[in-house]
Amino acid sequence: MTSWWSKLLPALVGLMALAAGSAHAQAGANCPPQAAPPTPQQVQEAGARARDRGFLWRVSKDGRTHHLYGTIHVGTLDWVFPGPRVRAAMMDAQAIALEIDPLDPAVQGSLRGGTSPKLAPALAEQLARQVQRACVPAQALAGLHPMMQAVTVLLLEAARDGLHAGYGQEFALAGFARARSLRVIALETPERQLAALIPADPAQAERIVALTVEQLDSGQSRRVLQRMAAAWERGDLDELANYERWCDCMNTPDDKALITALNDDRNPAMADRIAALHGEGRRLFVAVGALHMTGPKALPALLRARGFQVERVAFQ
Repeated sequence: MTSWWSKLLPALVGLMALAAGSAHAQAGANCPPQAAPPTPQQVQEAGARARDRGFLWRVSKDGRTHHLYGTIHVGTLDWVFPGPRVRAAMMDAQAIALEIDPLDPAVQGSLRGGTSPKLAPALAEQLARQVQRACVPAQALAGLHPMMQAVTVLLLEAARDGLHAGYGQEFALAGFARARSLRVIALETPERQLAALIPADPAQAERIVALTVEQLDSGQSRRVLQRMAAAWERGDLDELANYERWCDCMNTPDDKALITALNDDRNPAMADRIAALHGEGRRLFVAVGALHMTGPKALPALLRARGFQVERVAFQ
């Protein structure tokens, strides 16, 4: 095992709590399983199984090559270990660029900021039941916007399917950068991400919370996340590009507005930021959610429009 992985592994301890907004799930027979610190043997075995997953592009301009990587925000211990092509791209980088730096304490504080509007009683009760089912102490989510509470529950519930937020690639990449003393660059601010997730109109925000809670109640959110994770693992970009056809999550104008705000509307600013960072002269490893690589404003297409040569890297 290389030395930087040895430095990274201690950071895996407790990442679940960070990824879920510092909400500590309680242990219990019916609770979502928590990500346990890996043993040295588990680490060795996972490293031996390492293979390339996800989506990788070479992005070149002015004689300098960067890499663009499509991630998913949950994972398994195996997914922490990159395969040869992703690892080579990471090792070539002089800086790591992420949507936000998940290990930055200031980011964690910003994501917990803001006001928590009062929901209609029936909806508040539904959300409280989901929080209780996820075995999260109510005080751990106190002050969070209801939408952030629902997202926290979704992250915790994904663990029932073996997918842990603490094993998401953003955490591994942020730890990798620190182990190699590389700069971690945020493409966005936490405030920008919250603005995309939570509509400014309180009535619309409550409708989005209601939809999210309904999907949690029905198990739909878990099924969608499982399908996305499977597509990511096998590198099936076409499956993700057809997301709206199978997610059953684009049925109303509010649904479509939320997905557009979360995905397409953020891409031009991220493409501009990547182009500006290119001008600073460092070779970059840029990692953002894989859905940003799809749709009419897909990041690879936007970077081509900004004069970059963009080529998908094939995995074996």
